[in-house]
Order: sequence, then C-alpha cells, then structure tokens
Amino acid sequence: MIERYSLPAMAAIWREEFKFKTMLQIEILTLEALAKQKKIPSSAAQRIRKKAKFNLKKIQEIETRTQHDVVAFVANVAQYIGPDAKYLHMGLTSSDVLDTTLGVQLSAVSDILLDDLNKLLKILAKKARVYKDTVCVGRTHGVHAEPTTFGLKLALWYDETRRNLARLSQAKEAVSCGKISGAVGTYANVEPQVEAYVCKKLGLAPARISTQVIQRDVYAQYVSTLAVIGASLEKFATEIRHLQRTEVLEAEEPFGKGQKGSSAMPHKRNPVICERICGLARLLRGNAFVAMENVALWHERDISHSSVERVILPDSTIALDYMLHKFIEVIDGLQVYPQNMMANLIKTKGLIFSQRVLLTLMDKGLARQKAYDIVQRAAMETWKHATSFKSNLLRDNQARRYLSAKELDKIFSLDYYLRNVGKIFKKVGL
Repeated sequence: MIERYSLPAMAAIWREEFKFKTMLQIEILTLEALAKQKKIPSSAAQRIRKKAKFNLKKIQEIETRTQHDVVAFVANVAQYIGPDAKYLHMGLTSSDVLDTTLGVQLSAVSDILLDDLNKLLKILAKKARVYKDTVCVGRTHGVHAEPTTFGLKLALWYDETRRNLARLSQAKEAVSCGKISGAVGTYANVEPQVEAYVCKKLGLAPARISTQVIQRDVYAQYVSTLAVIGASLEKFATEIRHLQRTEVLEAEEPFGKGQKGSSAMPHKRNPVICERICGLARLLRGNAFVAMENVALWHERDISHSSVERVILPDSTIALDYMLHKFIEVIDGLQVYPQNMMANLIKTKGLIFSQRVLLTLMDKGLARQKAYDIVQRAAMETWKHATSFKSNLLRDNQARRYLSAKELDKIFSLDYYLRNVGKIFKKVGL
C-alpha cells in the first residue's frame, strides 16, 4: 500500500550534506578555539570561516582515490581556503570530527523521536479516558480471567510509553557528547579547552575521557533503548492483533476507504500496520545486538564499529520514527467495539466470577482447599455442559449450604471488580 508517512526531517539529518556541514562547523569552531589560545592567527580563523565550504561530488571523487572520507573532506575544503588551509584539522584526528558529528546527529534525531513519543502519550491519555469504564474481560494465558476495562489497557500503555520517554531522554543525554582529544585521547596536540569550546557551541557535553573514539557502550545504550521502545510498540500492536481476530473482534486498527485486505478475499480487514510494527521491532532488537558487538575495540581504537554504525544508527532511528508515526495513526483511528467486549465477557457463562466465589466461601470459614474444590466442581460443569456457573453453584448441595441466590447475585456484580479503576488512573496520572 502507499504510505502516508514521510521522513524528511529524520532523513535529512542522516544525509551526507548534513554530516559534512557539521564536520565543517567543527573544524571552524576548532580554529576559533585555537585562535583564542593564540595557537593560530585570529585573522586566519576569520578568513577560513568566510571561505570554507565543500562540494559533495568532489569529496566523493577524492575519496575514490584516498579511501578515507575525512581526508577527502579536508582536502576538498582546503581547495576553497587557499594558503590558510595549513591550519585546517590541526592537531585533530578523524574521530574527533566524526564522533562529534555523530553526537550532533543523534541529539537531533532524538528530539524527533521524543516529539513522537510525546504525541503518542497525548493520544493514549485521551483514548484511555474515553474508555476508562468500558468493561472487557481480562485474559491470562489467552484465557478469560476476570473483568477489567479497555481504558486500563490503554492506561498501562500510557505509563509504559512515559517510561520510554524517560529512557530516551537519558539515552539522548548519553550520546549528546563530543570529543576533540587527538589521536589516542591524550590531548597531546590539542588542549582540553578546545574540546570544551567546540562542544559548548554545538550543545554537546565533552566526553570525560576517550581514546581515539568515544567509547561505544554509549551507542550500545542508545540503540538498546530504541529496541526497548520498539518492544513496547510490538507489545501494544500484538494486543490489538489479538483483539482484531474474528472470534474476538473487540478492537481493530483503522481500515481506510479504498484499502484492500486481500487480493483473493474481499472481506478481509487485516491488522497489517500492527504486524508491520511487530516485524520492525525485530530489526531494532537485531541492531541492538550489533551495537553491543561494537563495544569491544582493539586497544585505543579500530574501525570495526564504523561500517556497522553507518547502517544501524540511521536505520534504527528512522525505523522507530516510522513505527511511532504508524502506531499514533492506529491509536488515533482505533475501532473499539464495546458490545463485542460485553458479549465475550459473558461467553463463559459467569466463570470469570470464580475467584470471588472462592473468597466468599473462605470468608465464611471454609478451608481454602475445600472451598476451591466446591467452586472448581461447579466450574467444570460449566466448561463441560456450557451451563450457567451460577446455576451450577445453586444446584451444588455443598455450595448452597453457604451461599444463597441473593448472595450469588451480589458476587456476580461487575462493580466489585471495577471499583478501583479511578484510583489506578489517578496513580498513573490520568
């Protein structure tokens, strides 16, 4: 199907144009810092700022020969600067520029993802309030358990999304860092003040310590956080997929005008968006594993991580941005069927009240095992003959010794199970 989603902002951050613009900014800021330290003439730093630019096509041509992107970049910029180019990249190593650029990129894409999560929070809060008192059956092991409300399901997702928002905020802080510390991180050819100046101008925190690279546990944490958020979305989407099954049909994702569910069966309305979200969550988990593999590098640095990150960082952030956009669409247009929820609730003919019957018998002085046997006996009759659980209890001589018809009517009331819904919503902040 044709997607309505577009990713201009997210994609722009990962394009070569943005990358090299940021690299150029880092080089110029470094020169400004060096000029403040009287390491280079201030006039040279000013001239470089005016003249410095790059040409993507030329960089690619140079890289074909040099097999080194930063060398190609510096060589191309130098062509525009002229004699002052002797100061360009002075005291720096490639990763000073690349890892600091990565900090800028990840900070920027994190802002987009945080905005997505905030939008999802708002729509979940709105829908949770709408369905706060919409009764449905709770299921454990896929089997009917006790009554709950659809609003509580959504409130649970709201709370989990709020945790994910906090996780991503933490992860953004971790990756929003830079390093300008030289070949093995000792500041041998560039002073720590330069790093502090550049990072402050870029809105980054200087790495407290680095080798030639920022340590990759930082990025492993970040990609793992994206995977956790993806796992939450998969959990939510899986619930909707289950609820959309024909024999359940309590809720379903929106089905657009003109949308087709099957090339062969015109009646089909499939949970394709939720299935897509579940599939992409697997990709995020796979990328998180790869990010973990990047943590161990040889000595002060090798480049086994570099090729991997050029794939997993754009892919993971773009994939999660897409997943969040699509799930917001799903929740916003979610079709909810309270009448089917109620029909399913009574399908087991009162078995969902078994625990309360058990507890009432125990309150009357029966040992737990004896009370359990009485209730289970009546319940098995209901399973076997599809008869009313309440009627089976009334026909059971032992049950009738302790429970009257009036008491059973009270026990089989939904109000008992839902009396704390408002308190739960208050705890969650809804």
